[in-house]
Amino acid sequence: MAIKIEHSLLTQIRERISSGLKRKAITKCSSWSEQYRIMGQPFPGKWTFKHHPWLRDMHDCTAELVIGQKSAQMGFTETALNKVFFNIDIKGVSCLYILPSEKPDASDFSTSRFDPALDASDHLRNLFSDVRNIGHKRAGTANLFVRGSRSRSQMKSIPVGYITYDELDEMQQENISLAHERVSGQLEHQEFMLSTPTIQGVGINKYFINSTQNHFFFKCPCCGQLTELIFPDCLRIFADHENDKRLNDTLLVCKECDGVLHHEDKINFLKEGIWVPSYTDRDSVGYYVNQLYSMTVKPKEIALSYIRAQFDPSDEQELYNSKLGIPHEVKGARVADADFNNCEKDYVKADGGKGFITMGVDVGKFLHYEIDSWSVNNVASTDLSIMARPHMITEGTVVDFEELDILMKRYNISFCVIDANPERRKASEFARRFRGRVRMCFYGSAAKGKEITVHTEDEATITVDRTSWLDLSIGRFKNASITVPKDLSLEYKKHIKALVRIYEKDSLGNHVGRYVNSGDDHFGHARNYAEIALPLGAQLGQSQNVSGVM
Repeated sequence: MAIKIEHSLLTQIRERISSGLKRKAITKCSSWSEQYRIMGQPFPGKWTFKHHPWLRDMHDCTAELVIGQKSAQMGFTETALNKVFFNIDIKGVSCLYILPSEKPDASDFSTSRFDPALDASDHLRNLFSDVRNIGHKRAGTANLFVRGSRSRSQMKSIPVGYITYDELDEMQQENISLAHERVSGQLEHQEFMLSTPTIQGVGINKYFINSTQNHFFFKCPCCGQLTELIFPDCLRIFADHENDKRLNDTLLVCKECDGVLHHEDKINFLKEGIWVPSYTDRDSVGYYVNQLYSMTVKPKEIALSYIRAQFDPSDEQELYNSKLGIPHEVKGARVADADFNNCEKDYVKADGGKGFITMGVDVGKFLHYEIDSWSVNNVASTDLSIMARPHMITEGTVVDFEELDILMKRYNISFCVIDANPERRKASEFARRFRGRVRMCFYGSAAKGKEITVHTEDEATITVDRTSWLDLSIGRFKNASITVPKDLSLEYKKHIKALVRIYEKDSLGNHVGRYVNSGDDHFGHARNYAEIALPLGAQLGQSQNVSGVM
């Protein structure tokens, strides 16, 4: 009996020594992934690059900043997970994984990505000693922190050597630089940014255009030339509508020779593919790939997306962003110079005004403000936004909150809405000086549509849905339901044009939208707050939710 126990103990010691030597021999993330990562559907079993050959270089890239501009479902998130596990297991480096928001993104990450990876792999399950906390996983002396980008406090005081920014375009962009500081004290560090893009020069595309801009090339099996798959050059669509049986005839072709590239043969002609950089003199390494390469997405599915995009802006946005990994702006998504011309009247900004007057203030390095007087048209409606029209009196900037007091008195402001952040204390003091005539505004999910959630009088705060109110306030330039002076500042116009509406669909297929900013947009929010002030001022003294009607 003692001999059996001793033999068993020796066997365990040999296995541990062998395992330790094997782990020490692993110096590349790709090798670690093939050894220890176990996957589920659609390709169950040990991790392989067979179905995603473009991912190998990304695994092993050692650049301090790695950029992945991608279409959806191309393996980039699993790559990010592998790099996290490799850094924790082999290098003993603590990692930070950033998602757009803490809830539901962080909890979804744990249940749909992290937990299944541990369940499938004995090695990973034994690696982590404590995984109960959604935002903090412990593996010996190394840690994995999972954070949402919207909370500045959650990203402070976390020293890490590796950071993943997953779906960067949906993140609080101003907090990205704060997260970057988490690796500033490390001798060796890396950041991996990945996302489907939205619009040109914003989010992931801003970083990608400053990178090496690698594209995945392969030898065409028809002509032997080095080529890549791009849209629309490499997609032949024969169908005219989504129920057209010719959708099944959709083909991939080589853009060099027009030879047919069979979807079923991708596993062969892509396996020797290589990344070709557009620039070789840049420090950050960028990777781009689209769903034409996918071994699970058939060409007819992309053709169907293209056909639907001809009729629906949400489908158009999805085609370019999610299917093709390309930044795209739907026609009419932002205010144009012609829209300003249609709203401009023959008057100049004034030092005073008459009637019902509102002011909106956006808070930043400067205080950007807009002041409007309102008139009611003879329109049969109970919706105040349809009945009323803003006539801009003036716009501009001041430095100190006390200067807002002067504006309140000079223009006899009936009601003012001011940005609640980032100067909460100063904004609160301003609101108290004009109690009952000033509210501090938060953008959030507590209100839907044009509803205004009014909080306690002492707090002097409200919450509104950002997109719904921007649709109204910025939309006035498109339907010419606002008048502006002929000496409107160039800065004001630039800020309004910086707000771009992108179109999406939720999990139920419903149309949803949100605004992204392609530059400074302070006057855009000042315009929005001046709009929100109208129904609040019209219903002074009411404490219930205000729906925007008289």
